[in-house]
Amino acid sequence: MAFLSEKALRELGFSQVGKNAKISDKASIYGAENMRLGDNCRIDDFCVVSGRVVMGRNAHLSPLCLINGGTAGVFLGDFTGISYGVKVFAHTDDYSGEAMIGPTVPKEYTQVSAAAVKIGRHVVIGAGSIIGSGVNIGDGAAIGAAALVLKSLDGWAVYVGNPARKLRDRKRNLLELEREYLAKENQRGQ
Repeated sequence: MAFLSEKALRELGFSQVGKNAKISDKASIYGAENMRLGDNCRIDDFCVVSGRVVMGRNAHLSPLCLINGGTAGVFLGDFTGISYGVKVFAHTDDYSGEAMIGPTVPKEYTQVSAAAVKIGRHVVIGAGSIIGSGVNIGDGAAIGAAALVLKSLDGWAVYVGNPARKLRDRKRNLLELEREYLAKENQRGQ
């Protein structure tokens, strides 16, 4: 995978780019001025990222992800992993039939609702999952492949299905690994 150079990242005009942030040269970025990238975050091949998006440190978007922050925003916590083909939407059209839909229709004929999506720290979202507008996912949640998440989820649990439902609690051992990793990183940086 080829990543953009630091110069190319700066030229895209992100509002913030952390140390060692990497973006594939095959990713599509729209509205970089509304995006903040944390240290060591990564966006892989064929991702489409648009609107207001904030990625925490060590956050990762696997290939083929779609992150549509719109004006409300999508916020990815530190150490969060988004697997292949996940789609996250911070806004949605009104499908009731009371309004028209789509970007080709003037806004006065549509009813788009927008609500921020907040994905906590140490969250993993399985391949092909869909996360809807206004959803908050608590720290440490794990979401199985192909899950449909339209309601907020508590942290430190494993969720599966359509709609997503809690399967079991998730261990927190990774928090000690985070402390060890950050301590070693701080030692190297001194």
